[in-house]
Amino acid sequence: MAWFRKDKKPLKAEDRREVSTDVFDKCQGCGDILYRERLAHNLNVCPNCGYHLRIGARNYVRILLDEDSFTEFDENLKATDPLGFVDLKDYPTRIAAAEAKGKNEALISGAGTLNGIEITIAVMDFDFIGGSMGSVVGEKIARAGLAALDASTPFVIVSASGGARMQEGIYSLMQMAKTSTVLARIHEKALPFISVLTHPTTGGVTASYAMLGDVNLAEPGALIGFAGPRVIEETIKQELPKGFQRSEFVQEHGMVDLVVDRRELKSVIEKLLRHQHAGWSD
Repeated sequence: MAWFRKDKKPLKAEDRREVSTDVFDKCQGCGDILYRERLAHNLNVCPNCGYHLRIGARNYVRILLDEDSFTEFDENLKATDPLGFVDLKDYPTRIAAAEAKGKNEALISGAGTLNGIEITIAVMDFDFIGGSMGSVVGEKIARAGLAALDASTPFVIVSASGGARMQEGIYSLMQMAKTSTVLARIHEKALPFISVLTHPTTGGVTASYAMLGDVNLAEPGALIGFAGPRVIEETIKQELPKGFQRSEFVQEHGMVDLVVDRRELKSVIEKLLRHQHAGWSD
């Protein structure tokens, strides 16, 4: 780089080397520029400050499940436009744009093993319309929950969502009750349900299945709440405490049980499940 050269003369165009933007990421925590390959090896956790960069649903599947153990459910289940919703951009266009990224919906579900333990899992993906919960997301969670009941396996949900999908109106809001009902049946059968909250987990997702875990885990620094802090401040006309609605704050106030570094998440879930093994196998 030019500022390291003693002569301080700018490099000629032919002497410059182009560096692909795909090679680096900027940490939103400390601002450092990081090699993506190094980040990937560290599960997209900044090695300098510990900031957890957002990752997709399939990355969580790779992190939590044993290699080649995942069998996906309902992979071709896709959203429709029941209300003919139109705002600045019509709903089918939003769906098509999200699907163009290679994803069918804001959640994937399936079965696999976690360090040898058979589990059923559902993982939300914020990159698909903000991880919003529409009718397909709710249906896939409900079906996965029923599969956990049939197989008598623990159920793990990893959440990342801006809340209910407004383009589906009441069809979206219905999913809060549908998913909660299935989780109640899982609770009655004494099967473990572990909820993992990542950044962000808000709105109707927080108001339903995300907070119903036998154990609620959260990644460091994740925004967790119903309404966002800006909305709350504008409503109550008061400044909120520092760190309000972040994982550490909500743990201190009893909303989550444990804040867990992503690099330790698999081992923590394993310990919880092995501790409960006698309970769910009876």
